Amino acid sequence: MERPPVSSPVLLLPGLWDSGPTHWQSLWEARFATFVRVRQRDWVTPRAGNWIEVLDLAVERAGPEALLVAHSLGCTLVARWAGETRRRIRGALLVAPSDVEAPSYPPGPQGFAPMPTARLPFRSIVVASEDDPYVALDRARAFAAAWGSDLVNAGRLGHLNSASGLGMWPLGMALLQRLGGGPAPEPADARYAEGT
Repeated sequence: MERPPVSSPVLLLPGLWDSGPTHWQSLWEARFATFVRVRQRDWVTPRAGNWIEVLDLAVERAGPEALLVAHSLGCTLVARWAGETRRRIRGALLVAPSDVEAPSYPPGPQGFAPMPTARLPFRSIVVASEDDPYVALDRARAFAAAWGSDLVNAGRLGHLNSASGLGMWPLGMALLQRLGGGPAPEPADARYAEGT
């Protein structure tokens, strides 16, 4: 396998329904041995408490240098977990944080609402799209402000998932490198950065 772009262990946190084979999270997992998907028990009707428990165990194994890379409901998971744990991590990349209070949010998940708004005790970057069907950009901006996160506007890329056609998603990788403290070349998309 290829040498990872960061020295920290990376935990990949998919959202509702998991991340399919062409999702950038799956492509990252396949390419780098130190990128590990946190496998939840129920991807369709998840309970927040169960997901938090699984994440906490994964962070315990990965250690305090871990970086979390969350997508969609995984972002809400990270914010809820942060309010309940004493474990430390290096940082979190929070991509397309679904608004679990919005009418557009799919039924199934239990215990994730309301959206957590406490400041995160670690460095974080929120990446949002201008046309995400599961979170309005203004709401994503409000979440980033509440969490103390930098915000990056990725443009019009939908839910930043498989349907967005991101491939290995170089912008996301560059932002992860920034969180990890390594050299992060400024990608062209970084012109959308609002809080970095």
